[in-house]
Amino acid sequence: MPHINLPSEFPGIRSLFMYRPETAAPLNHLVQTLLHDPHPTLSAGERELIATYVSRLNTCKYCSNIHGAIAKHQLGGDGELVELVLADPDTAPISTQLKALLKIAAKVQAGGKQVNADDIAAAREAGATDVELHDTVLIAAAFCMYNRYVDGLATWQPDDAELYDKMGKQRASEGYMTAPFKVNRTEQQLQNS
Repeated sequence: MPHINLPSEFPGIRSLFMYRPETAAPLNHLVQTLLHDPHPTLSAGERELIATYVSRLNTCKYCSNIHGAIAKHQLGGDGELVELVLADPDTAPISTQLKALLKIAAKVQAGGKQVNADDIAAAREAGATDVELHDTVLIAAAFCMYNRYVDGLATWQPDDAELYDKMGKQRASEGYMTAPFKVNRTEQQLQNS
């Protein structure tokens, strides 16, 4: 049950955005810029993987599931790749550069001061640019905030993988600035949340 009276037909952060549109606008704009808008080198799928990975490390069920679904759709429907990255980025079939960036993201998740010169050097050696380093750190830091926002107010976080897939497909194609679709929740779901 959410800690405050949130619209029950929207899960996770979407309920918070509907509750406070004034704060939703800049948060949506930030995530649109970080994850969806064109990037000089990182694909939308790679950026979504960073957000998904950090959200999983933070044990935020809603954010890891929704951004995992968005990543899947941004990566041509490759849900297996998302799962392999979440299981172990070091053995996942991704670039050495993305592996190095995910290591930095994990360190940011643990605490910004955990990132050290060796981490940056390893990422640069793997081909990371200043923009990629900057954006990886910002995505990781932002998702620590988004995750804590979602969990700190105990938002409804569905268990339905198909629902996450539908929402992920919408976000992958439309970005973050469009209205979410409403979820028809049963009375039982309302009592269990």
